[in-house]
Amino acid sequence: MQIVAESFYPRGGWRRASRYVGHRLRRLPDPAHKISRGIAAGVFVCFTPFFGFHFLISAAVAWMIRGNILAALLATFFGNPITFPIIAAISLDLGSRILGRPVAQMSELAQGFGNLWRGLLSFFTPYPVNWHQLGDFFERIFIPYLVGGLIPGLIAGTAAYFLSKPVIQTYKAARRKRIDAKIRKRRAQLAANRTEAPAQSKPIASDRDDVSAQAD
Repeated sequence: MQIVAESFYPRGGWRRASRYVGHRLRRLPDPAHKISRGIAAGVFVCFTPFFGFHFLISAAVAWMIRGNILAALLATFFGNPITFPIIAAISLDLGSRILGRPVAQMSELAQGFGNLWRGLLSFFTPYPVNWHQLGDFFERIFIPYLVGGLIPGLIAGTAAYFLSKPVIQTYKAARRKRIDAKIRKRRAQLAANRTEAPAQSKPIASDRDDVSAQAD
């Protein structure tokens, strides 16, 4: 129940959760283009109706396009209770128009996914299921949602790639400069300490090697 509750409102709020995701994405060790591919994969999968499987599908898509899998998993954060109603409305409307079918209402969408979940549970429980309603759900809602989500998903994924790549590149370059500056400062301190040491107490060769290793 705690996991379900935090999927709607994470501990610390959505603002803190979004900052954490952004921080983790910037700190990933892969090159920026590979991380951005993973982000694109995660955002794209958010436009599919495979609720409950977005993690697995985003990881598979990231692997296929040689993107960072962890970035793909974090990018599924794009699909949340705030954005899902918008994503569902756009995908369902577009897919229904492409297939020439009447557009289902959002209430039917929620009811249909509820029936699908109960249908899955029926394999493990004696819960009765109306399979005719499930067939109608796939015909009127699931298939149009799947078809309609491809185009906006590709657009959003592509936009996520081109927007995130320069940001990650800039962050990594700045972080590399900070690390290099700390290394130079540390080496300068070690050199100053050796210079100030009395001549009679100069370290032997093995001591100098140890100091050099610490500086590196």
